[in-house]
Order: sequence, then C-alpha cells, then structure tokens
Amino acid sequence: MEQIYLIITYTLAGILGLCFGSFLNVLVYRLPRGMSIVMPPSHCVSCGARVRWYDNVPVLSYLLLRGRCRDCGARISPRYPLVELANCLLWMGSVAWFFPRGVGMVAVACVACSALIVVFCTDLETMLIPDSMLVVLGLCGIAALLLDVFGLGVGIGWQARLIGMAAGFGFFLLLFLGCRLLKGEAGLGFGDVKLMTAAGLLVGWQGLLVAALFGSVAAAVTMAIRAALHRGARETAAGEPPREHAARDDISGAACGEGAEPASEPSGRGEGAAESVSEFSGCGGEERDGEVPSKAFPFAPFLAAATAVALFFGQNIVGWYLGLFF
Repeated sequence: MEQIYLIITYTLAGILGLCFGSFLNVLVYRLPRGMSIVMPPSHCVSCGARVRWYDNVPVLSYLLLRGRCRDCGARISPRYPLVELANCLLWMGSVAWFFPRGVGMVAVACVACSALIVVFCTDLETMLIPDSMLVVLGLCGIAALLLDVFGLGVGIGWQARLIGMAAGFGFFLLLFLGCRLLKGEAGLGFGDVKLMTAAGLLVGWQGLLVAALFGSVAAAVTMAIRAALHRGARETAAGEPPREHAARDDISGAACGEGAEPASEPSGRGEGAAESVSEFSGCGGEERDGEVPSKAFPFAPFLAAATAVALFFGQNIVGWYLGLFF
C-alpha cells in the first residue's frame, strides 16, 4: 500500500511539474520584455494565431507538432519542452528528497527550483535576471528559515541561513565592486549579487560554498572552451582565401538577422513561434540594453544550476569533504 501511495505521489508531482513548467516558459519569455504574464493569451508571434488548448499539452504537443507552429509552420524553440521536463524532474526529485522531512520543505524546494529555472533561462537568453524571481527565491529562503525555527526543516539551522545570506551578499558585492574598480567595467552583474544573497538564505552558508564553487568552476571551464573554439575559428578564417566584398556583406547581414529566416529564432509554443532575440543579444558588437557589451558572459545560469545542486546535496557534499580530514 505504501508503494502505491509513493507511486501516486511521484506521478502527481511529475504531472504538476510539467504543467507548471509550461507556465515557466511564459515567464521566461515575458518577464524580460516587461509583458503581462496573463494577457494576451498564448499565441504565435509569427502569425498571431492563438495557441489551441490541445497544442499546449506539455512536451507531447511539441513532439506531435514536430517543433513547429500548426498555423504558419514557424519553428518552436526546443527550450520549451526542455524547461517542462526539467521542472518535472526537479519537482519529482523534491518529493523524493524532502518528503521524509515534511511537506513544507517539499513545497519550498519545488517553488525554488522553478524560480531557478526561470533565472537560468532568462539570463542565458537575454542577460537579464527578473527581480520578481529573486523575490520568490528570497521568500523561499524565509520559509525554509521558519521551518527550521519550528523544527520542520532539513537541519541547516536558521543561523546558518542568515550567515549564508550575509556571506552571499558580502562576497559577491566585493567581486562586483572589485571588478569595477580594477577593470573599470562590470565583470559581474548586480543581479548575480542579489541572486547569491537569496541563495545563501535558501541553502545556508554550507550550501553557498558549494553553489559558489561549482558555479564558478563550471563557468570558468565553459569560458575556456568557448575561447578555444573562437580562437580556432579565427585561425581557420585567417587561412581561407579572401572573398568578395559583396559576399561578406551578405554574410554579415544574415548573421544580424536581415532577411534571414533563421535569425527570427522562434520563442516556442507558449508564446507562439518566431520571435527574434537579437533585440537583447545585439549584433555586430552592439551593446545589450546600452550597457552590457555583446562579449559579456552570462554567469547566473551556472550559479542557478549550482544552487539547485546545493539545495539537494549541499550538506552531503560539505559533510563528505570535511570527513576526509576529520
């Protein structure tokens, strides 16, 4: 009987995670653009057709439509089913990991994971972190702290959470100010400072160490790989024979999305299909929103993913590491 109960619980968590994941896609698309998350209803921004209810079934509709709008055939970004699947798995993982500790922590973990997914995607696509999601993470941290106070938490302790919040704010604020003083430019966005402040409250100082370390290492490795690929591409281009000026103009125009269909990268099912993201990412060395250079590297996706790891395994990782010495 207990196994049946667990199967039903995990299945329900997965279904709810998929459905809420579809709503997360709406947040990812609309929040950075300052749009209402309620109106207008989901539609294809390429042809304007409203998305039918049977085309809004998480993951399944994307597969049946083969990743294209039913009305105009514009491509749908694979980010949509990936977000839905990620939220589904994280909600099921939250139930499996935190349910023995109480329903309260399960709810906190589910909401926090969903907010981290939105932060991950919005910063990756637009170099922006919605303040509303940081508020949600902060409220999750406060809820986890209250659960600790009343003995319903995971044993991190309210003191460790407050220390984590102060450490997250202080350390990343020093990095933010240090980059500006030493380099004269923003090497770290203030949104990252706010993100790690909320993360410190959510996972405590032990989890903050895990999140900061894992996130920084993953970002550094990714930056090194990207630099190597760019260097190889430049060397390959330098070895090619010169092309006609007109051909170069055609290539640069296509890269900037001028008259090229692929440049109108579709945003996906929840908001229809083709919507160019070039207004955020810039083209030809332009700056994002007039401040961030186009060469800027999104750090928050790595911090958000590492915070999710710390939420589930932070205490275990720190305990394992300390066990090597004591």
